[in-house]
Amino acid sequence: MTLSDPMIDTRATSLRDALGDRVLLAGDPGYDAARMPWNVAVDQRPFAVTGPQTAEEVVEVVRAAAASGLRVAPQSTGHAAAALAGTDLTDVVLVSLTGMRGVTVDPVARTARVLGGSLWNDVIEAAAPHGLTALHGSAGDVSVAGYTLSGGLSFYARTHGLAINTVRAVQIVTADGSLLRASADENAELFWAVRGGSGAFGVIVSLELDLLPYADVFAGMLLWDASRAAEVAHAWAAWTASAPESATTTLRIMNFPPMPELPPFLSGRSVVVLDGAILETDAAASALLEPLRALAPEMDTFARIPAAGLVAVHMDPPGPTPAVTAQSVLAELPSEAVEAFLAAGAVPGMFFAELRHLGGAIARRPDHAGAVGSVAGAYLAHTVAVVPVPEAMAGADAAVLAGLAALEAWQTDELLLTFIDRGDVDRDAGLGGAATRLRELKRRFDPNDTFAAAHAL
Repeated sequence: MTLSDPMIDTRATSLRDALGDRVLLAGDPGYDAARMPWNVAVDQRPFAVTGPQTAEEVVEVVRAAAASGLRVAPQSTGHAAAALAGTDLTDVVLVSLTGMRGVTVDPVARTARVLGGSLWNDVIEAAAPHGLTALHGSAGDVSVAGYTLSGGLSFYARTHGLAINTVRAVQIVTADGSLLRASADENAELFWAVRGGSGAFGVIVSLELDLLPYADVFAGMLLWDASRAAEVAHAWAAWTASAPESATTTLRIMNFPPMPELPPFLSGRSVVVLDGAILETDAAASALLEPLRALAPEMDTFARIPAAGLVAVHMDPPGPTPAVTAQSVLAELPSEAVEAFLAAGAVPGMFFAELRHLGGAIARRPDHAGAVGSVAGAYLAHTVAVVPVPEAMAGADAAVLAGLAALEAWQTDELLLTFIDRGDVDRDAGLGGAATRLRELKRRFDPNDTFAAAHAL
């Protein structure tokens, strides 16, 4: 349909009458920039885009969309925009929360109130002066709401569990345009649902989170040329089999074409990298790392660093990046699985194969948890291919899926919601048995299916 279609004209007119120039329709100046997600490989084309600045404006948007016969898709950054790939956005108002950023820290209670469009860098910066940090991920420009309410896997996770369990309360705009606070004591069923169901139940305009009492942390990376990948990968697999819960680490094979914007130790090279954090004294952490340091890495940055520096250790891209990804959870990592991982990582181009060590507190569901509170399994396998031009998409997608297929013999039926960034995935696998109850609550809180979420129910 085009804007000349009577239904489109009626909806557009209704929306424009309610929101004025706060809404951008296809063809409006600024529409293309506003609809662009962080993952710029995703060409999302919603009916309209709007960028509210306050919770009250979010209420107006939701009410206006419903009155116009339109749906709503909340989006903070669009890191996981590909998860919307299977959703028809032609009747959807994309609510971009990028204008709603801000963090207030209570250093005595060790909590933070975080606006719905805030990034982890915002939280880290606000918490650091108080000697505090959070269960953030490996990239500082990821949104707090999307990451946390979908689980949240941090370098503190084997000790402290998933980030979703640190949520004390949310402020949310629901399908009828109500602005509610949901917590263990208020709207408790909604609070249970959003911790895992997140954007399917409304627009999150703020969260209250517990913080961690770490001013500094022993963290860093070890790097070798990829010619050492087999030796390093087998050693890391053996090391993680007995590593304490205080250690949360990842192993990656990283392939880079020659690129002048990359540092020389990465440009045009394939490397194997081990990184993470160890919540021990310097002496105990160094002793724990000794078997891996004995493999003589060419780079070793593990040291005591300010906790705010942990977010840079994983070297995630600093800006919007076109990419495709895939993931699976492994029950174990025997030598045969290590060999399969090594084969999966031998892909030319800008391709990454990664294993993240799970277990510990990640696998233990707290009594106060919501729909998602833990993930079973021993390792997360994650493949990523950068897509430099649209013509490369099909090959990149085939590569990330082939990498995981090689590990199929060790896969469980679980997934991590925060790593789902494609539309052809059964999200029930990331809900840990909560899918049925979530759907029942979705019908109660959103009977007209107003909200189009990246993780649809």
